[in-house]
Amino acid sequence: MNQSLNATVACSCSSCNAFRAIDIHAHYYSQEYIDVVKRHGPADGAEWVDLNGTQALRAGPLFTGPIANKFIDLDLRLADMEQSGVTQQILSLTQPMVYWAQAGLADRLSQVFNDSLAQAHEKAPTQLFGFATLPMQFPDLAIAEAKRVAKISGIKGVYLGTAINDTQLSAPLFWPVYQVLEELGLPIFLHPLKVVGMQDRLSQYFLANLLGNPFDTAIAAAHLVFSGVMDAFPNLQVALPHGGGALPFLLGRIAHGWSVRPECASLKRNPREYATRFYYDTITHDPAALAFLIQQVGAERVMLGSDYCFDMGVTSPRTPIETLESLSGGQKDMILSGNANRLLKLEVS
Repeated sequence: MNQSLNATVACSCSSCNAFRAIDIHAHYYSQEYIDVVKRHGPADGAEWVDLNGTQALRAGPLFTGPIANKFIDLDLRLADMEQSGVTQQILSLTQPMVYWAQAGLADRLSQVFNDSLAQAHEKAPTQLFGFATLPMQFPDLAIAEAKRVAKISGIKGVYLGTAINDTQLSAPLFWPVYQVLEELGLPIFLHPLKVVGMQDRLSQYFLANLLGNPFDTAIAAAHLVFSGVMDAFPNLQVALPHGGGALPFLLGRIAHGWSVRPECASLKRNPREYATRFYYDTITHDPAALAFLIQQVGAERVMLGSDYCFDMGVTSPRTPIETLESLSGGQKDMILSGNANRLLKLEVS
């Protein structure tokens, strides 16, 4: 790594913040996690797949592969970060995660992956941090693991699916988990997994990702708002992926429905007001969409994301922010690093 970037990574003073870029949406598979799925997954319906020498995983309708070495090899990741100007990444597991597994295996997979995050942080303590995985389908185990990871250096939040198998995040069984996460000060970062329609109307043309992912994010956010979760836990921080998915573009329709439909009457405040309770990443793939998101929720609620290193990700994640003419220099700094630094307490020295 060149000297100038080393200096940037090592300094957290305000004068250097403009050079920092904190990627809050960057995926990671540890080989330890993959190995546990390979050995023990078949008993719970998951399998390891060899794709001509490259690993893949399947659990029910969720298939991830090929899992390129960049997902696993931290040295390759650090080299890519330097190339793209990303100074910190927050590593997160994505599909198939652990919700498909029975209690014992789900708990073991979560602990194995979370310990891998701690090891990644030890390898690069100023550059790599982690979002922990919880066995949410078993709330008591999720609470125990949340309390454990809260004491682990480098863990800065938790990563949850936009639904837990077929159960919405608004379900009462998850509320004790939210209470503990609020008490621990661990933000929630959401990501679509088994999205609505993926096995029928969205099964062709990669629509489960192109349309299903943003729709599912909006569904999850709406459940958290209308169910009262966001009111019951006012200090719980929740971040939405892919620029909030469809949510920012549907706020007007949702607000109108709230004003006229009895099904929405339990919500006492306009749902538009809840848009700024969430954080959002920058992965919109369109400058106009990113500008609209910022206009809707404010630059102070938006954070850099790349979706590393999927083909649906952004290889140069700084560029959409740095080239958006409607943003001031201060707003660009907030989105590149300031907001994530504040939310996740990522002071580095």
